[in-house]
Amino acid sequence: MNTLFRLPLAALFLALMLMVVGDRALAEGRPVPYWASIAADEARMRVGPSLDYPSNWVYRRRDLPVKVVQVHGNWRKVEDSAGAQGWMHVRLLSDRTTAIVVGDIAMMRESADDRAPVAFRVEPGVVGRISGCSAGWCSFDIGGRKGKVRAESLWGATR
Repeated sequence: MNTLFRLPLAALFLALMLMVVGDRALAEGRPVPYWASIAADEARMRVGPSLDYPSNWVYRRRDLPVKVVQVHGNWRKVEDSAGAQGWMHVRLLSDRTTAIVVGDIAMMRESADDRAPVAFRVEPGVVGRISGCSAGWCSFDIGGRKGKVRAESLWGATR
């Protein structure tokens, strides 16, 4: 085989190996339960840990938070904010920290203080990314709109 072809093939093999290791690293060494989020535009939750099992839910919302409650090979048993449980392949999940607004409308404030100006009013069901939580407040980013939201108004990496 020509040397010019060996190098790209070796690089492709290495890239594929890193992708496989990266997928498995999502849960290896982590105690369950732990938080994850949906990484795909469409993710099927199945009744068992295999493509042979039927789908019980289809999620069409990237970044939706899920709680991983069990690990079986490359499959994760997850729970959503409504309590529905099922299995997803690890490639459909990300370790990105996200949350969904639950309960009543949440006030996204300019700072972590109930007297701080309200930047946005956030309806239940809105999903955003969390960059950190402390003293009962989380830094919440909804498509570039950022502020502080009370942790009790969020379901995801906060509870």
